[in-house]
Amino acid sequence: MLTSIISTTSAVSSAASSAASSAAVSMTTGIGLPEYGVLAVIALIFLLSAKEILSASKYWKKSLCASLNMSIFPLLLAFAGIVIFKVAEII
Repeated sequence: MLTSIISTTSAVSSAASSAASSAAVSMTTGIGLPEYGVLAVIALIFLLSAKEILSASKYWKKSLCASLNMSIFPLLLAFAGIVIFKVAEII
């Protein structure tokens, strides 16, 4: 009786561990950039266009320039990362 309990317990624990390992494998993904990189590029184009247009208007101030720069610089870094990743993917 004790032997059947031990073998049942080991079968249950091995089934649970194999389920856990297969769940962990299915949850991993390959290295890559998220699909939202396109949105970051579109936002960067929009902000750069807005900066160029507003710099020629009467509403241009240093505070507007600073706020646009605060949003443009991180997007430029993300864009550079996207370009580097895509070039490395091709090579």
